[in-house]
Amino acid sequence: MTFTGFTPEAIDFLWGIRMNNNREWFGEHKQQYTDALYEPMKALGASLFEPFSQTPGNILKVSRIYRDARLHHPDPYKESLWACIRHDVQWWGEHPCLFFEIRPEGVRYGLGLHAPKASAMEDFRKAIAARPQPFLELIRDTEAATGIPVSAQLYKRPKPTDNPALAPYYAWKGNILCVRQDPVGPEIFGPELLPRVQELLGQLTPMYETLNRIFPE
Repeated sequence: MTFTGFTPEAIDFLWGIRMNNNREWFGEHKQQYTDALYEPMKALGASLFEPFSQTPGNILKVSRIYRDARLHHPDPYKESLWACIRHDVQWWGEHPCLFFEIRPEGVRYGLGLHAPKASAMEDFRKAIAARPQPFLELIRDTEAATGIPVSAQLYKRPKPTDNPALAPYYAWKGNILCVRQDPVGPEIFGPELLPRVQELLGQLTPMYETLNRIFPE
């Protein structure tokens, strides 16, 4: 399927499910979900994945609206939909991913590493300490190319380092992000969205690949 773009109907559905998160409302609007949201997301995900499909380890995941009943969440449906490029790991949150997400407020897309283990962050600090200059250049080049700062959740007490240039990154704890957010408007609708997302994910690929080497399965 070719990605022809999302329409305002997708946003209408997401606002609807936020205000009416129950099976009766969803049943009445299931076709709207399929046509306006799920099928376009699958098409977008497939197009985004093409440049990554030949690299060993990469997989594409496209979410669905249904919540996992095992989580015992009070609401049966999610309020967003996403496509994610990552490695085939046990839990995606511990490893880097490239993603696109649509929510009632708009869209967000980029790179995320949400909940790495403390031991993995220790390996990260050892890795950047061993080769500080390539890492610092990667951060600089990524931010220059994307125009987006690389941010992270910080330790209350940053880990010590003898290299002042690495001090900001020794403070990283998790939720490492380089993400663009576009509010609801004409720019998030139509097929022109695809090349904009492709461009950003391409600019983030060197960082994605570097983090995958530091945070292996």
